[in-house]
Amino acid sequence: MTTTMDFYFDFVSPTAYLAFKRINQIKKDYDLKVNGFPVLLGGLIKASNNVSPITVPAKLAYSMGYDLPRYAKLYNVDMNPNPYFPINTLPLVRGALAAKELGIFDEFCTVIFDAIWVEKLNMGDPTIILQRLAEAGIDGEKLIALTQEPQIKQALIENTESACKRGAFGVPTMFINNDMFFGQDRLFFIEKMLKNVS
Repeated sequence: MTTTMDFYFDFVSPTAYLAFKRINQIKKDYDLKVNGFPVLLGGLIKASNNVSPITVPAKLAYSMGYDLPRYAKLYNVDMNPNPYFPINTLPLVRGALAAKELGIFDEFCTVIFDAIWVEKLNMGDPTIILQRLAEAGIDGEKLIALTQEPQIKQALIENTESACKRGAFGVPTMFINNDMFFGQDRLFFIEKMLKNVS
């Protein structure tokens, strides 16, 4: 039986990167359909009256220096701190919605997540965005033009508002039916659920 997961994310989040990689691993072992919902993390944090973890220096240092590298090793995925963090990802999350319309959503998300969290590129720079997309065989000019369309801008607003209404206060947040899971370190609960239905 197919299980459907809603996955809310923003490329700026290193934990969303880890969740994206781990979810793709889990999909190989279970009948899991993933609906990706790009959101603007800053907007979600503001709407939910949350505070970004980067505002707590000790928490940021622990996460980037210890916790996240441990999970990257556990999942057997590459991960590097990005020297340009935090990056303005508004064009990128809009780009993910444009990529969905163009039928290249998964490919686009893989390229962008890897560019930020493996290749350590400044993906807040429009020139680098276009260069990296071109290297991946994606028509960046067409995709970026689409991000300026009203329906794309509105879709991002609606995704962010929907996440907040469902109880999300940050990313990554996953939903299976009405069950909410926050953080890549809660994916083991989802895997346990999938084992019980397989």
